[in-house]
Amino acid sequence: MDYIAVDIGASSGRLIHANFQCLGGFELEEIHRFKNGFQDKEGTDYWNFNNLVNEILDGLVKVKKKGIKECYVGIDTWGVDYGLVNEKNYLLGDPISYRDNRTESVLQDFSLKMSLENLYKKTGIQLQPFNTAFQLFVEDKEKLGKADKLLLIPDLLGYIFTGKAVTEKTNASTMQLLNLKSHKWDKDVLEVVGVEKDIFPPLTEPGQILGEIQYDKFPKYDLPKVTFITVASHDTASAVVGTPGEGEEWAYISSGTWSLMGVEIPEGISTKEAFDSNFTNEAGVQGTIRFLKNIMGMWLIQEVARMQDYKYSYAELASMASKEKKFQQFINVNDVRFLNPRNMIEELQEYCYETNQKAPKTPGELARCIYDNLALCYEVELENLEKITGRNISKLHIVGGGSNNKLLNQLTADVCNIEVEAGPVEATAIGNLMVQIIATKGYGTLEQAREDIRNSVDLEIHQPQFSLEIEEAIKGYKNFINKKQLV
Repeated sequence: MDYIAVDIGASSGRLIHANFQCLGGFELEEIHRFKNGFQDKEGTDYWNFNNLVNEILDGLVKVKKKGIKECYVGIDTWGVDYGLVNEKNYLLGDPISYRDNRTESVLQDFSLKMSLENLYKKTGIQLQPFNTAFQLFVEDKEKLGKADKLLLIPDLLGYIFTGKAVTEKTNASTMQLLNLKSHKWDKDVLEVVGVEKDIFPPLTEPGQILGEIQYDKFPKYDLPKVTFITVASHDTASAVVGTPGEGEEWAYISSGTWSLMGVEIPEGISTKEAFDSNFTNEAGVQGTIRFLKNIMGMWLIQEVARMQDYKYSYAELASMASKEKKFQQFINVNDVRFLNPRNMIEELQEYCYETNQKAPKTPGELARCIYDNLALCYEVELENLEKITGRNISKLHIVGGGSNNKLLNQLTADVCNIEVEAGPVEATAIGNLMVQIIATKGYGTLEQAREDIRNSVDLEIHQPQFSLEIEEAIKGYKNFINKKQLV
């Protein structure tokens, strides 16, 4: 049987094909790739949803042209963003991007209705101004009143294709609306946000058959016979499934636009220590919890590259960074000012000026600054992770597109003083495919799937090379962060 992973990130999407018989070798084939991004329309940042639908259809046409007449398809995307659908099944405008500034002051406003500590205790979700709960808190109430359904992006795509509406749990858990203990909608949070639970389609576990595509809705497309499966639709959840961890003493960084650092645990943790460190509890596959920290990630370097009109590739930027002196400035990569600045280069430089530090100016200096501070941030959060979970982590898996960055991988191993195993790059697509195969009885457990991954993909080991220079940099970074009282 043939399987297609539709994997859509903030900057691009693709359709990746695998045949179950050849999955033992993981001979994945990219069939279609397309650009994605939000656009400013009259001061608001929107996703082009119709473009996502059309690109997936174009990809499925290519699937059939390759001689694949029948396949399963799973969709994963980023979390928190949603579309509103009315009673006549019309989308009430393009979904707004989580990077839009409408939630800029929402934490303070929300806290007047419910304490942020109580919100965390109830949901276990880290405080990010773009969480769905906060987006809904500031949503246009007239528009919200016209809505019959609220669907997260991958569920909205599934609904368009099949006519079946569900709310997949791994993505739903990012919304900050589910109770951490009951795994159901929290009525107190919904009341503060101003929505009824009836607006959400039924919650469903990853690995459920959603339905066949509605061929009559897309008569212009020559499509194969497609059955959609609701996978772990939050891309990080799929990436964690595709992480070849073994035992319990490992952590992961899903490295892409965001760096998601965490561990898999059986039950959520919503202690004061977890709240103070701003860790999150998101649902995983087969009853697991992804206890993790959102770190700004490759977004920083992506924006630096964009500000230079992509004159340099990411590989070239890393090469230039490797020639620069280490640890020349400290920045808090998670500062909200870096979420969606007008110009990332100027924002980084202004941050350094404000904190009386030498500002990076050349492409190599900018890249060095970003990579150094990402690695330092990883060290702090890995330490927090061990303290909060009580685990002794001996291996760090870096998966996703960022696992290609050998400079940052080795720097992370050195600064965190831990063995780093990099790969697979296609962890999200592999995780998407694995859930499809589990759903169709190819595998029984995550452990079996991960064993096959370990035996099937090339992984690169980075051994730590700790030094006095690194030790001093860590001390300096921690003092800087504590002095600035930054999260």
